Amino acid sequence: MAVQIAVIDDWQDVARDVVDWSPLDAVGHVTFVHDYPADRDTLVERLQCFEVICVMRERTTFDEDLLQRLPRLKLLLTGGMRNAALDLEAAARLGIQVCGTQSYKHAAPELTWTLIMALTRNLVQEANALRAGLWQQGLGGDLHGKTLGILGLGSIGTRVAQFGQVFGMRVIAWSQNLTAERAAEAGVTYVSKQALFEQADILSVDLVLGERSRGLVDAQALGWMKPSALLVNTARGPIVDEAALIDALRHKRLAGAALDVFAQEPLPADHPFRTLDNVLATPHVGYVTQQNYQLFYSLMIEDLLAWAAGQPIRLLTATP
Repeated sequence: MAVQIAVIDDWQDVARDVVDWSPLDAVGHVTFVHDYPADRDTLVERLQCFEVICVMRERTTFDEDLLQRLPRLKLLLTGGMRNAALDLEAAARLGIQVCGTQSYKHAAPELTWTLIMALTRNLVQEANALRAGLWQQGLGGDLHGKTLGILGLGSIGTRVAQFGQVFGMRVIAWSQNLTAERAAEAGVTYVSKQALFEQADILSVDLVLGERSRGLVDAQALGWMKPSALLVNTARGPIVDEAALIDALRHKRLAGAALDVFAQEPLPADHPFRTLDNVLATPHVGYVTQQNYQLFYSLMIEDLLAWAAGQPIRLLTATP
């Protein structure tokens, strides 16, 4: 009998055409699901007939309750080798295997730099003014000679640091695990957490979301920042205390923020980030590129074929 395969979280209706799914014809039938995450009962109804589900990053949460209500599910495939929305322990207990993929490493840092440039130079306001028949609305900022603070000097943060160096910026960094030696290898100055927030003209959040990083950018940290500073978050929304950030932006204790990630996604229609005039917000498109989707989906197909042959690859298991 043909295996029933769902490709969910296909919000833009692009998964069908971004890669060739025909190699799975010999395994089963592929269904593409474009709906946004829904309430639990709707999700169960939507997904209960599938044995294999392909998920895009962390758009839909598969916790123990949902997994228990999908008795046919045998395999979960996710873009990337890490997905905080999947309960790997529960999956293992229920006999559901989970496999991941490699990630395209350039998309997120490129978007981060795009947002830094756009926010600094007021590009959205100027472009909208031009369309409205107006001309030059204000003064853009400069990057050369300014201080770029990197919160989290991993693969993405290191790339953002390199961009800053090319633009003639002084680059500093801090995270819980960062050492002065590791920072020096990237040509970056290691500083304390407080110094990072105090000195940064632009602060880029590039951490992985975890228990230690959740809420790390809180009211105290935001209070350390210069009123002229800008904050950019392309990592994960919950790393930043949204209420504290909204308060700082509303009262101009922070000049502006560029945000691609949020505590709740999709962002609610009435959320202040949609209307604050000193916020540049994008709908979590840091990883949403042609190359990244091609890599994710082609490797999901590879994972599925290996699983069907009884030799699963890129298995994800809970950390002990």
